Amino acid sequence: MKALVALLACLLAAAAQAQVYKWTDSNGKTHYGDKAPDDSNAQQVKIDVRSYEGPVEVTDWAAIIRKRSVPGPARAKSITMYSTSWCPHCKRAKMYFAEHNIAYEDIDVEASEKNKRDFKALGGGGVPLILVGDKAMRGFDAKKMDALLRN
Repeated sequence: MKALVALLACLLAAAAQAQVYKWTDSNGKTHYGDKAPDDSNAQQVKIDVRSYEGPVEVTDWAAIIRKRSVPGPARAKSITMYSTSWCPHCKRAKMYFAEHNIAYEDIDVEASEKNKRDFKALGGGGVPLILVGDKAMRGFDAKKMDALLRN
């Protein structure tokens, strides 16, 4: 019975995926939302990348480096974040880096096919994917980032 309830919950969650709309206001500012305003010419946006919604994971990705050609620098303590413009977790990470005056490379996975391919080569899954030296963080948590940067 529990398995049936779990299966039903998964099916309902998949069916309830929200639509995302993009529109530009009268001042030229671009907005994204789950509902298009009545007075605008909103376009439905196709989303290929999801926000990472699981528990924040910090892993050693050195094994991935040895198996695959990793785009960008893999220097000790260099920080690279694979993100999207609409992801709330990515925005929190960007605010954290700005508040702590931390330099990082931000790669928008939806900005180009190359960025998307590079993201998928690293295991993709969901954004943000933050690489710090030989560690990878899926999702974002300020306390875990503090610990990651200290080590």
